[in-house]
Amino acid sequence: MNRRVTATARRAGLAAALLLGTTALTVAQTRGGTAIDANVGGPGTFDPAMIATTIELETLNQMFEGLVMMDENYRPRPMVASKVETAPDGMTYRFTLRHGIKFHNGKELTAADVLATYERYAKISPNAVVLANVAGYDVPDPYTFVIRLKVPSGVFLDILKSPAYPLGIIPAEQKDKAPRDPEVNIGTGPFRFGEWQKDSHFIMRRFDGYVPDESAPGPDGYAGRKTVYLDAVRYNFVPEANARVAALQAGDADVAPSLPPELLPRFKDRTDITVEKVFPGCQNIFLLSAGNPPTNNVLIRRAIQAAVNTQDIADASGQITRENPSILYAESPYYDAAAVKPYYNMNNPAKAKALLAEAGYKGEKIVLQTNSNYSYMRDEILVLAEQIKAVGMNAEVQVVDWMTNANNMANRGAGWNVSTSGFCSQPLLGPQQWRNMVYNFSNIKGDTELDAAYDKFFASVDVGDRRKAWLDAEQSILGKAYFIKVADAGSVFAYSKKLAGIKPWYNIRFWNVSKQ
Repeated sequence: MNRRVTATARRAGLAAALLLGTTALTVAQTRGGTAIDANVGGPGTFDPAMIATTIELETLNQMFEGLVMMDENYRPRPMVASKVETAPDGMTYRFTLRHGIKFHNGKELTAADVLATYERYAKISPNAVVLANVAGYDVPDPYTFVIRLKVPSGVFLDILKSPAYPLGIIPAEQKDKAPRDPEVNIGTGPFRFGEWQKDSHFIMRRFDGYVPDESAPGPDGYAGRKTVYLDAVRYNFVPEANARVAALQAGDADVAPSLPPELLPRFKDRTDITVEKVFPGCQNIFLLSAGNPPTNNVLIRRAIQAAVNTQDIADASGQITRENPSILYAESPYYDAAAVKPYYNMNNPAKAKALLAEAGYKGEKIVLQTNSNYSYMRDEILVLAEQIKAVGMNAEVQVVDWMTNANNMANRGAGWNVSTSGFCSQPLLGPQQWRNMVYNFSNIKGDTELDAAYDKFFASVDVGDRRKAWLDAEQSILGKAYFIKVADAGSVFAYSKKLAGIKPWYNIRFWNVSKQ
């Protein structure tokens, strides 16, 4: 908790992070072998309609594919579809499916499977709101799927391509499967479900029946042409960063993700290991529950916000970070840091105490929940606990495993008040991806102001109207302290040079990767 990084070191670290490592492919890629990934933890389900955590999405988006998927620049690109046509009025989207796509069970994918997937998603997914604007579906033939909207939308394809709660196509026979059913693990992706031991490892195997997109020149984000050289990828669940580094050094792992910068000197003399630094990686954010007392009182939430010194918290995380008051990145057309700066790094104990007095705070317990898998999350919560104790709050820290922590964040009855996470895809993908995370993780109900802002955002075809609507939404999210932004953070991973074809991105993809 007392770990600090000097401003000079942090600036130097940031400069290094901005320079993406590159590895030239100098050897021919060959088929075979198993890549071993010493990962932070393991998935809790493979049901695409239910998944939003990075640990789960990394495997899932290699096993399932949607009508459109996210390309290297975070834009929608046809995947299961070969072509997408949008009606001039913006009310109808027509998807022509690629022929011959196979599920992992050998069945050919048709529009009936797409229809079943979308209907199930609308019933059971925590993200079902993204389909609320759908008036209906049409299946004129086995290779055509049509979506009709109630009102025009300028961001509908962006919604469909999201890698979080992805609309991965499943067989129609699974339409009535319950949420998180263990049998919902059959997709059309280049890798298929292999072996899963929840406390130990997960293995995904090459799908030899995979039908690549031959129209694409090569891989492109989660889309494009995917070639699988590896026989399998084994994810070993290794929560401790030191243990991940040791496994890579010893040759017991080929990849070690989520590494704190202070461990990188251990690779200094290792010419057989490549270190990649990717920025931006994620945004570190505190989540405050509006569903559980006492943080169901906006004054209590704002008091916590007023007490926060983000610099101390970012330093304690041990990550490469940069200040940013927004929950978007500067590259977004919706970015307006000045409008939300008043809610950032307030570091105002006097204001926090005044808000507590106004709220009538009587020392009620405030539960700060974190996890043992991600040290930066734990350390950020520990520093926050001391900051709010200093202004008179009764803070209790709970440390659980990551999957329990992640599930509790979306559970109003779990008894927590503050938690933290690193949001990776949402800031890159924009306002349309934030709605579900904000509402679910902060347990928001009945905020008519926020509801109206988001309704306007999704119903607006004009980008100027969408910018104004998003600004209203972001000011509501941060002004009411549903979220407290900490910092933007880079990600660091290392891998053996026995692996060829790994490309730095916000997530590791194992297609087009071979092992020498």
